[in-house]
Amino acid sequence: MSAQILKKSDFDQLIKALQNAGYDVYGPQVKDGAIVFDLLESASQLPQNYSDEQQPGHYHLIKTQNHQQNSRWFSWANTAQGIKPFVFSPTETLWSVKKMRSGEISFDDTQISEKPKAIIGVRNCDLAALDLQDQHFLKQTHVDPYYKTRRQNLLLVAVNCTHPAQTCFCQSTGDGPIVQSRFDLVLDELDAGFVIKAGSNMGEKLLNTLPLTMASHFQQTQLRKQHDEVKNIKMPSLPAINIKHALKKSFDNHYWETVAQHCLACGNCTSVCPTCFCYSEQDKTELDGSSSTHIRQWDSCFNSSHSYIHGIVVRSETKFRYRQWLTHKFSGWFDQYGRSGCVGCGRCTTWCPVGIDVINSIKNVCEVSDE
Repeated sequence: MSAQILKKSDFDQLIKALQNAGYDVYGPQVKDGAIVFDLLESASQLPQNYSDEQQPGHYHLIKTQNHQQNSRWFSWANTAQGIKPFVFSPTETLWSVKKMRSGEISFDDTQISEKPKAIIGVRNCDLAALDLQDQHFLKQTHVDPYYKTRRQNLLLVAVNCTHPAQTCFCQSTGDGPIVQSRFDLVLDELDAGFVIKAGSNMGEKLLNTLPLTMASHFQQTQLRKQHDEVKNIKMPSLPAINIKHALKKSFDNHYWETVAQHCLACGNCTSVCPTCFCYSEQDKTELDGSSSTHIRQWDSCFNSSHSYIHGIVVRSETKFRYRQWLTHKFSGWFDQYGRSGCVGCGRCTTWCPVGIDVINSIKNVCEVSDE
């Protein structure tokens, strides 16, 4: 089938079609010096003519000077945070308890009534991360009903990446940069518009409502060239060794002491990671004892409370917490889910306040030479 083009002047009609289908639409926007997902009403809110500069411990947006006719809206690597918050809420009430006048105790589950959401601008690394979240919350013996409801009400409009950051290594993990599956619609940005195709029945229905034109021979050639160029970009890469096996043998490696001298145990890496799923639970009780709520919130293996067991903090030092995070992410996940827990988005490196590079950490702990 020949490629179809959505003109940039018609992009608002895509937003309108999603809204008419009952979705709250979210898309990338510049907020507080970073590109983040937020409610989207118009294409004018997109980060037009922006690029991002990412290095270990460094993030900077650059306003380009492209002519309006050749402006690019998605010429940046990734949003500061992925799509995890849309399916796995940072904090939520699971149930509430009330003491009745009769003295009986009433338990009430929290019912989710959120409106369906559509996200425009999803990268392939985040689609791969969502697949891992699905494995944890949906494909185990016990299904998480809160995650399931949000996931079923999520529509994904992916945009193929053309400008990976210096911290990206999705090629090394097999998760990018070109989208292959798990999307409803996927866009490829060209100067004049977007090559668009569907990946689901809902995506097909949306295509039928849009004013599309057939891509010219030049545009199809430009698309193939663009795919080839991004595939050939030399990204940082994980060492070509059996990382899972090497980490399992590195329990007492001296590097854990070295990295702990720099690591702040702040949990930034786990917060921006699109696959981390640790959480804690607590009860908030009214002072008069009349009611309480049971709350779930994101947690991090870098928090001392994460390994607290009956008066003992198992991982009492930063070196043990960093070891837990790196070893679980790049080794333990294979035993649980058949692959590593990393999709190569590079956010943990970019948003680390002290610039700890995860690839360098793996090379050091596995004692791999760069030569």
